[in-house]
Amino acid sequence: MPVHGSGTDRRVPTKAAGVLLAALSLSLASLTVFTPATAAADSPERGSAYMGMGVLSHDGEGQAAAEPRGIQIARTEGVDVSSHQGNVNWRSLWNSGVKWAYVKATEGTSYRNGNFTQQYNGSYNTGMIRGSYHFATPDTTTGRAQANYFVDHGGGWSKDGKTLPGVLDIEWNPYGASCYGKSDAQMVSWIRDFVNTYRSRTGRDPVIYTATSWWKDCTGNSSAFSKVNPLWVARYSGSIGELPKGWDFHTIWQYTSTGKTVGDHNHFNGALSRVKALANG
Repeated sequence: MPVHGSGTDRRVPTKAAGVLLAALSLSLASLTVFTPATAAADSPERGSAYMGMGVLSHDGEGQAAAEPRGIQIARTEGVDVSSHQGNVNWRSLWNSGVKWAYVKATEGTSYRNGNFTQQYNGSYNTGMIRGSYHFATPDTTTGRAQANYFVDHGGGWSKDGKTLPGVLDIEWNPYGASCYGKSDAQMVSWIRDFVNTYRSRTGRDPVIYTATSWWKDCTGNSSAFSKVNPLWVARYSGSIGELPKGWDFHTIWQYTSTGKTVGDHNHFNGALSRVKALANG
């Protein structure tokens, strides 16, 4: 005989309980539980990041503007490449008017571009002035550690007239939080650690590649590097738009991700003689 509490029968009829449990099981089975593990599963593979990876998704793409008639704008076409492009047809790019290139060398302190030799030496052998870049991951190791890793694995500089100073590619985090979990002050400190270390190792101030919107969000629109570090700004539109605070002009503008042969194309702000001047220091 069943025992009743407080004089009230709280039992659920057996058939109804079975239906309820079955429905609950189906509901739980259909749920996606978001954990660090599932977030990691949705992220790209470490090392696969490249310049401008987040530009389209965050800033979009505007329409290309027509060249002003009767006005000559001094600029020099260049490209940036990574393992994303594989072996590059440098002769085709040279014939199309590309005169300089930047090649991804490293990311964090554990990734090296497997296509670096073909891309870095291939551009040089075609006649281009070339340099290398580092994709920063400020949430993994210090700026100093990453600058040293970069210099040790393709990011060095020599005054041969054909080697551009290294680039710090600092932009949206493709693997997690856009600002890598850092405050504005922490991010500025990380960047300073990188650029100071790079300068002490090579004697050159690295170029900083970024997008104005990211710079505003993640450094508080800091002007700390504007007097020393050349600016390479990403904006896929017919005009370059607003620059990060403190920079009165840009050195390089990444203006599209859909250019000839490799996708990413850039305008150097000046004639080829200015590209050579940057290479020579």
